[in-house]
Amino acid sequence: MSAWVLPDHIADVLPSEARHIEELRRGLLDTARGYGYELVMPPLLEHLESLLTGTGEALDLQTFKLVDQLSGRTLGLRADSTPQVARIDAHLLNRQGVARLSYCGPVVHTRIDRPLASREPLQFGAEIYGHAGLEADLEVIELAQACLRSAGVAGLLLDLADVRVIDAVLAPVALTAAQVSRIHAALDTKDAAALTVLARELPEAVGRDLLALPRLFGDVAVLDEARRVLSPSSTLHAALDNLQWLAAQVRGLNVSIDLADLRGYAYYTGMRFALFASGSHGREGQAVELARGGRYDEVGAIFGRKRPAVGFSLDLKEVVAAVAPRPLVAAIRAPWGMDASLRQAIADLRRQGHTVVCALPGHEHEVDEFLCDRELVRDTGSANAWTVQNIQPENSK
Repeated sequence: MSAWVLPDHIADVLPSEARHIEELRRGLLDTARGYGYELVMPPLLEHLESLLTGTGEALDLQTFKLVDQLSGRTLGLRADSTPQVARIDAHLLNRQGVARLSYCGPVVHTRIDRPLASREPLQFGAEIYGHAGLEADLEVIELAQACLRSAGVAGLLLDLADVRVIDAVLAPVALTAAQVSRIHAALDTKDAAALTVLARELPEAVGRDLLALPRLFGDVAVLDEARRVLSPSSTLHAALDNLQWLAAQVRGLNVSIDLADLRGYAYYTGMRFALFASGSHGREGQAVELARGGRYDEVGAIFGRKRPAVGFSLDLKEVVAAVAPRPLVAAIRAPWGMDASLRQAIADLRRQGHTVVCALPGHEHEVDEFLCDRELVRDTGSANAWTVQNIQPENSK
């Protein structure tokens, strides 16, 4: 095997994509700042027990571990930034009121969770700490929507769920961890046969509700159907009422509900959402999930400061793959030379914000990212003056 072959699902980012990602990163951070979010930069690695505290088994399996040569302690490369941001909110900022925080940086995964995924996502996220109300939930959804639209994503679809629905269904009966795990696995795949078997082990009403869950997906009318067919409880109605309110408030989005969706169950404590792009560039006919988030009020508890929290994250590499490429950057081609007037003209153009590419002696300039549509030439009326002229396209000559 060649020494320069990269590990599976790890890839270099070449100029065209790298420029697009960087422009997107700046745009997303500016969008978050426009909503009042402050930027934080947690480290790429830290002590494993801090990195994984309270995150559950799934993140543990996704985390690369290594030994710190200075201390001998085990370190982890972060697989998700949210636990780190929760630690920052709990221990470093220690604010009493609302904290709005954003971040953007690489995370590393030991494995992929779907075909063609990267094991080195570039994760952008935004989170609100300190407010338990639906206002924060709605703001996070609106910010996620604004971020994707600023990136050029069109045809957004919002999918809503709430982990309290399954909690309400199973609340009347005491189940072992193994039973709950089997039920969650069957709901995750909507395996009707497995759910039927599992329902036989439950009281009749609980089993009936469990079998109804996989059918409760579609538009907002699903919420009325859930109130009709599921056993009533305060937990259930709180979850359904919250979803009803959020679905009514969002603007410019098609909304779907899936009450059997348990993705992130061990992590989220209430509302969960995902934003999909339909007919994305290069993926026509498919709905591509680009952002995901929800409420996770327990995330800071392990750090000794339990605070309401809601947020979302996305992978900039996935977003770039889902939108049209950016146009090339217009540039000015200039000759190479030590003439003082030439060097001053180039410096002036660059100070004005122009991209100036100097053609090195004996070489054609090979570039993928710049379109040299103008050139810097000596002014025929003065030996020390230079002027910018448009380059005539080859096919118009």
